[in-house]
Amino acid sequence: MPEWATLGKILIGVGFGIVALGILLIALDRIPGFGNSLSWLGKLPGDISIKRENVSFYFPIATSIVLSVLLSLLFYILGWLFRR
Repeated sequence: MPEWATLGKILIGVGFGIVALGILLIALDRIPGFGNSLSWLGKLPGDISIKRENVSFYFPIATSIVLSVLLSLLFYILGWLFRR
């Protein structure tokens, strides 16, 4: 069952990556000047936000597109570096 061992290692690596990202975001929030560095996220023009009396609906279309492009570029660069 070496396939399960590989999958386990990948899941552990992804978990450590998520924890590292969380620690980084907490640290950035405590540094003066960097606390608002991600405040644009979710407030871009093109994000749909509807608020009524009893209902609120939010769909971040523009934010999703920007994050998709940034993550695609990041993974492309990482893939290019590891193929060398």
